[in-house]
Amino acid sequence: MNEKIITKMHVKDNLVKVMRVNGVDYISLTDMVRKIDNGPALIEKWLRNKNTIEFLGIWEEMYNEDFDTNAYDEIM
Repeated sequence: MNEKIITKMHVKDNLVKVMRVNGVDYISLTDMVRKIDNGPALIEKWLRNKNTIEFLGIWEEMYNEDFDTNAYDEIM
């Protein structure tokens, strides 16, 4: 069963969505930075960082059996 529950929580006067999938909580990064100057640009910059991409690639290799390593290698 793929249970999905979406709730919200307050973080420093900011409403942040929380999604629970099979008992694991995930938070919205974009909600967290919404009230910060250039917040969305910070996430965009973080996602373009080579270290971030390498981390995400390692994470996907470990936890995603359908991860396409060839497509990942092309990005790198």
